[in-house]
Amino acid sequence: MLINMPGGITVRMLYALVTSFVICLLLSPTLIRKLKEKQIGQAIREEGVAEHKKKAGVPTMGGLLIVISMVISVLFWTRPSRYVAIAIAGLLWLGTIGFVDDYLKVIRKHSGGLSARLKLVFQILFGLGLGLYLFSEPTVQKTIWIPLVREQVNLGMLYVAFVLVVVVASSNAVNLTDGLDGLAAGVILVVAVAYASIAYVTGHKVFAEYLRIPYVAGVGELAVFCMAMAGACIGFLWYNTFPASVFMGDTGSLALGGAIGIVAILVKHELLLVLIGGIFVIETLSVIIQVVSFKTRGKRIFKMSPIHHHFELSGWAEPQVVIRFWIITLMLALGGLSVLGLNRLLTD
Repeated sequence: MLINMPGGITVRMLYALVTSFVICLLLSPTLIRKLKEKQIGQAIREEGVAEHKKKAGVPTMGGLLIVISMVISVLFWTRPSRYVAIAIAGLLWLGTIGFVDDYLKVIRKHSGGLSARLKLVFQILFGLGLGLYLFSEPTVQKTIWIPLVREQVNLGMLYVAFVLVVVVASSNAVNLTDGLDGLAAGVILVVAVAYASIAYVTGHKVFAEYLRIPYVAGVGELAVFCMAMAGACIGFLWYNTFPASVFMGDTGSLALGGAIGIVAILVKHELLLVLIGGIFVIETLSVIIQVVSFKTRGKRIFKMSPIHHHFELSGWAEPQVVIRFWIITLMLALGGLSVLGLNRLLTD
């Protein structure tokens, strides 16, 4: 973006990962110390898991580390690209919403920050803006690619609503998942690497034609963006794994979730996000099912939602839940990537 760095895209993907990892690792001790000095700590819900009460006061807003590391790395290693510009804009917009939410929680010393309605309004504004922009661009296909079939579905004006739903849903799904030490960061790490691979082949005409998937010229730069995201998550996990020294807060979860959704939209592989990001889908569905069941039947399906708390209350230690969810995500990501290979076989 700012510096037109030489080198093939695969080299820049690797360097973007290493750069964001190093930046995040080096910045973390200073930011954690500053957050402690200003008493910017996590507020724990009274109705939450009792074991989590001891986490009260652990520095939050650690998502700043991820966002800063990503942006610096991306600006350094990507070439000028409107796709990367869109992804960064989404990262910063949604990260700002999360930052304000985290800050209000701190000054109020309560787990309630921005109202859910207000957060949703700002998320919708970005999703709507992105949808309208992409719809107005003649070079952007207003279609959904359905894996394992030849045809793409043309949505017409509904494409705007589709983009909005993907951005808002992915952002909130990661936010719901961010409830245990290292859980969201580890899952995002795997999903980001998977989408780096997808962006790479989608932006490579020969590979896209071979796999019989939509080719999007220039979208390969998003592979560098995704690897910068992965590197920042690895650096963050150094301090976020159990017992966490810092939490990403909504600053990180809203930003990362939205950014993944935006990447999925731009590379035309939105439906694969349901599979690759299956943990996010399961976490979200567990909340919806719990709420609907309680309001209609007066009964809870899970001991607590999101579902990671259900497993905690069922006797799983927190690190067990986290690592098992990481393993599931890895398997889902491999399954999602295998769909690209199957697509060629089944559409011959």
